[in-house]
Amino acid sequence: MRVMVNGVRLYFDVDGAAQVPEGPTMRGRPTLLLLHGGPGSDHSGFKPWFSRFADIAQVIYLDHRGNGRSDDGSAEEQTLAQWGDDVAGFCEALEIERPVVLGLSFGGFVAQSFATRHPAMPGKLILMSTACRSVFERKYEAFEALGGADARRAAERFWGGDLETDPSVLDAWDRHCRPYYNTTAQDPEARHRAIRREATEARFFRRGGERWRMDFRDALGGIRCPTLVLAGDRDPVTPLADSREIAAHLPADLTRVEIVPNAGHGPYRDQPVITERLLRAFLAE
Repeated sequence: MRVMVNGVRLYFDVDGAAQVPEGPTMRGRPTLLLLHGGPGSDHSGFKPWFSRFADIAQVIYLDHRGNGRSDDGSAEEQTLAQWGDDVAGFCEALEIERPVVLGLSFGGFVAQSFATRHPAMPGKLILMSTACRSVFERKYEAFEALGGADARRAAERFWGGDLETDPSVLDAWDRHCRPYYNTTAQDPEARHRAIRREATEARFFRRGGERWRMDFRDALGGIRCPTLVLAGDRDPVTPLADSREIAAHLPADLTRVEIVPNAGHGPYRDQPVITERLLRAFLAE
């Protein structure tokens, strides 16, 4: 399904009902809005795992502009500010009130943009395997520890700004770094199911691009909703220092930090039982 938001058609999909029968009435349930990683990917990495939450919430999968099955819009509008405003516009278009917004990786950047630019809108926030700014050396050291000099060099080229001009950068990243994303073997077909928008990815990661400039530290103190910072302890893409830095700048009385042991990027992929328990507890509060 697609809906017009801020001049582009955004693709979304839904699991579960927003209203369920309960005796003589219909009872409303919370909306869990999932923001995928990337950029340049789509929501498919959330499926089928997040469908399990359809028993307690309406689960919505959203493709950002310039990603997946959504329209591109202009290249100049593919920014974190616009992506955050698109989440707000999407909620307004579908009359979603106080959603629980979960952002994974790049989706966590968008979630921070949304929650800091529109602080009255989210009911809860889940920042999973993400960062509030780019400290590349943390990533280089983490990949080097796992994959040696080849992994470090591939990471330096990927985040160093060569992606837009050198196609071999992406091949080297996939070969030397991607195998260390997680601590357990992943579905080999998952990446084939995803729609990869390489131009969107390259613009974001190019030298001097927004990935270099983003910094939500000062704005995080303005978030007004309960926030769960969720991370795997063996994530080289967004190392633990990234999650701890987010938590240090959020309002302390609204923030919970959960570290999932022996888990990498997107801890539900490696430790589904622990991650489900943590998410259900946060959703139920």
